[in-house]
Amino acid sequence: MRRPARPITAKYLQNAATFYLERYPSTAEGLRRVLNRRVAKAKMAEAPVMENVKQAIETIVAKFVDAGVIDDQAFAQTKARSLHRRGTSNRLTRRKLNLAGVDGDTLDKAMAGLDEELDTNPAKREWLAAVALARRRRLGPFRPAKDRKDRRIRDLAAMARSGFAYDVAKKVIDAASPDALDED
Repeated sequence: MRRPARPITAKYLQNAATFYLERYPSTAEGLRRVLNRRVAKAKMAEAPVMENVKQAIETIVAKFVDAGVIDDQAFAQTKARSLHRRGTSNRLTRRKLNLAGVDGDTLDKAMAGLDEELDTNPAKREWLAAVALARRRRLGPFRPAKDRKDRRIRDLAAMARSGFAYDVAKKVIDAASPDALDED
C-alpha cells in the first residue's frame, strides 16, 4: 500500500529548499526548477497543493538569495573554474552553465573572471582546457606511441565532442610529445 503524498505547503517548500541547498550548490533558477518539480510530482500523486504556489516558490527563492545562500555569480565562477580544470571547452562550459540557470550577463562575468584568475585570454584558456582534456583522457601525445596513429581519428572525435574547434584539437592530438604542448 502506498503512502499518501504529502500536501504542498509553504513550510514544505521551505524545508525542501533548505534540504536541497544543504546538499547541492545551486542557482536561483536551479532551486526554482527543483521546487517546481516537487509541486508537479505532488500534483501527479493528487496531493493537495496550496494556492499561489508559484508566488510561494518565488518568495522562498528570493529569501535564499537575500540571505546570500544562493549567489549565481559565485556559483558560475566556481563551476567555470571546475569545468576548465577538467578540460571542458569554452563552448561546452557556457552551455553547461546556461543549463544550470546562469543568465548571460553572469556567465560573461564568470568567463572573464576565469581569464583574470588564470592571467590569460579566451584562446589561451581554450588551449589549456584542450591539453587538460587530452591529459585526463590520455589522448594524442599522452597515449602510448604504438597506439597513436591508429587512434588519431578517435582522439580527434573525442575532442570535437567535447566542444573544441578542429584546429585546436588537431594541434593537441598531433603534438609530438606532452612537453611540446607546454611550449605553445
